[in-house]
Amino acid sequence: MHPPGAPAAHKGRGRGCAVPGTLFLLFAYLAYLALGTGVFWALEGRAAEDSSRNFQRDKWELLQNFTCLDSHALDLLIRDIIQSYKDGAHLLSNTTSMGRWELLGSFFFSVSTVTTIGYGNLSPQTMAARLFCIFFALVGIPLNLVVLNRLGHLMQRGVHRCVHRLGGTWQGPAPARWLAGSCALLSGLLLFLLLPPLLFSHMEGWSYLEGFYFSFITLSTVGFGDYVIGMDPSRRYPLWYKNIVSLWILFGMAWLALIIKLILSLLETPGGTCSCHHHCSKGDRQPGSCRQGPAGGPQAHPPQPGITQRLEPSAQAVPCGEDS
Repeated sequence: MHPPGAPAAHKGRGRGCAVPGTLFLLFAYLAYLALGTGVFWALEGRAAEDSSRNFQRDKWELLQNFTCLDSHALDLLIRDIIQSYKDGAHLLSNTTSMGRWELLGSFFFSVSTVTTIGYGNLSPQTMAARLFCIFFALVGIPLNLVVLNRLGHLMQRGVHRCVHRLGGTWQGPAPARWLAGSCALLSGLLLFLLLPPLLFSHMEGWSYLEGFYFSFITLSTVGFGDYVIGMDPSRRYPLWYKNIVSLWILFGMAWLALIIKLILSLLETPGGTCSCHHHCSKGDRQPGSCRQGPAGGPQAHPPQPGITQRLEPSAQAVPCGEDS
């Protein structure tokens, strides 16, 4: 028999476990952001100063060599060039290309909008297009999440099917689970992160590291916009190129979401263990009070008098603290 105040005591101990865990998680999060801040500031700060200094030097050399140029007029020309680039115009000698807002360019912009990548190199300029973009994203983003969730479930079912088939060959399900998970991870790395940079290197003229950087920044939906496909006006791109890249983005995001979900499940495991440890203290060890869950850890399950439960062999009642 539990004392009358036992449930409240268990609840208080559970809160005591959750609060330090949350504080530790926030501290680790802020420490990680501080680490990124320091590293990026040290690596990029000097480069940004050098780039600004070189630009100002070239600008003043141009004004000194061509005295007919006015500094204010040159600044206006620079602003017009920047704005034209944002509007999707490529200025080459005496020609102007608006290829980014053609049919394929508009399709790729739609993909980057609903996937929330948002490269930032292209944005609607007319008010009608901006209003449509709001409603388009309002419906498209949830729809994209549903599609990614469905694709992720299909990938997960394929992994589980491989585990089930390998379980009969191997001595137990644990080695089969590790083998299938490793195969899914390695095949996804090869298909979505290691092979696509070769295509980007061939089509865009990038190095392999630049292509790999673009692949991860795109699939993680960070989308800085410093590298975007189909932006070099000196190259001719086939019609299938952006369509294939769009499919790669869709399936690659689903695969990366599974990997991130796996990492999150590993990071959140200690919280469940701590909670179960408090619920199953030494004074509460009774048959049926702690049952092994599907992930291998014990789960709190208070016994109910007068009710007899039939348990499957994989979920037999075990005393807390003992291995199944």
